[in-house]
Amino acid sequence: MAPKPRPFVCSSCGAAHAKWQGRCDACGAWDTVIEERPLAAGPGKSLGALRGKTVPLLDLATEEAPPPRSETRVDELDRVLGGGLVPASAILVGGDPGIGKSTLLLQAAAAFAHSGLKVVYVSGEEASAQVRMRAQRLGLGKADVRLAAETNLRDILTTLEEARPDLAVIDSIQTMWLDTVDSAPGSVSQVRAAAHELTTFAKSRGTSVILVGHVTKEGQIAGPRVVEHMVDTVLYFEGERGHQFRILRAVKNRFGPADEIGVFEMTGRGLAEVRNPSALFLDGRGKPSPGSVVFAGIEGTRPVLCELQALVAPAPAGQARRSTVGLDSGRLAMILAVLEARCGLSFAGLDVYLNVAGGLKISEPAADLAVAAALLSAREDQALPEGTVVFGEISLSGALRPVTQMENRLKEAAKLGFRNALAPAGGRLSETSGLSVSQVSDLPAFVGEQFGAG
Repeated sequence: MAPKPRPFVCSSCGAAHAKWQGRCDACGAWDTVIEERPLAAGPGKSLGALRGKTVPLLDLATEEAPPPRSETRVDELDRVLGGGLVPASAILVGGDPGIGKSTLLLQAAAAFAHSGLKVVYVSGEEASAQVRMRAQRLGLGKADVRLAAETNLRDILTTLEEARPDLAVIDSIQTMWLDTVDSAPGSVSQVRAAAHELTTFAKSRGTSVILVGHVTKEGQIAGPRVVEHMVDTVLYFEGERGHQFRILRAVKNRFGPADEIGVFEMTGRGLAEVRNPSALFLDGRGKPSPGSVVFAGIEGTRPVLCELQALVAPAPAGQARRSTVGLDSGRLAMILAVLEARCGLSFAGLDVYLNVAGGLKISEPAADLAVAAALLSAREDQALPEGTVVFGEISLSGALRPVTQMENRLKEAAKLGFRNALAPAGGRLSETSGLSVSQVSDLPAFVGEQFGAG
């Protein structure tokens, strides 16, 4: 028997359903299941009397020139974009409310205008007077940026069609509404339709479009995840309000490397780029103390050194607490389990707190050994030798696995004045780093050498 057709699709997660229902079984969203009609009536049947045009086919050996780029001369922003702004590209910038997205994009718009591009800034959340006040506070009052305050997408597209800008900034996509969609602004349908119309306009007219998106409590851009698939580049603006610097991270980039970061410092004159992030993250670090370890990491294509801080304290009656800031809590649980199973070091009955100083978020497994060293240093109340950096991946067997770009990590550490490094055995090293590297094969050996336990 032929499979039963499933013409109903969830607009939130894309799951297919055989009939309409109020709640999607896949993602649990309400009132998101809609009917979508296929182009053809069935396999092998015609699309109708109107034929399409033939699409030219190319082979893999066809050579094309790389797309031209427009640089802002703001090195941190150009780095995250992959070398500059590509014409007809669609960029989505997400971040928490109040973290500085509008400030960054207003500075970027002024920088692009200064480099010769025609820029239009459309604000859907603030009045034109508020945007002008911010521009004057940032010293950008004389920048050649055209400004508009509007939320009707039809009027915005008509204006952009007549103005023909090289770059259009839409702040934000959640405030835009399309009169052909029967739902409130900010809903899944409106966000999806608005992003589709703006992306289509960018590709057909050659105008680069930057969309601002709010971030939910789960840390994802509000609206359907399909919005991220529509655009060419997805950038997340990270940082804590208690810290003075912000991190712009490329999560997706069709024109450059992903996971690249740009570091900015929040000042009274706006966001200033930080050319040496390692020195900033380690600024104010005094003498070595128990629980403090310097990790040599890689963010995108650049090495970044940061401080990991751990605190181990007796837990009150009941279940011990595990708290992390800037690191995956599941990774911490795995490292604690390996320390107990392979090294005989139990953290039962102890509260464990782990923090990445400066608000940086670490996701690479090369931080495992640094996390273990910070935990053991806090547990044994014993600091690591001064001028030491640590990196390495821990496997479930307790073995230490080599990590990528070991030489770049060591060179960055040597440039900042570090003299010693603890790294896994087996990695290829050169003598050009200038550091004394102690290579360890497994976690029990590391614990025995550094803390005399295990």
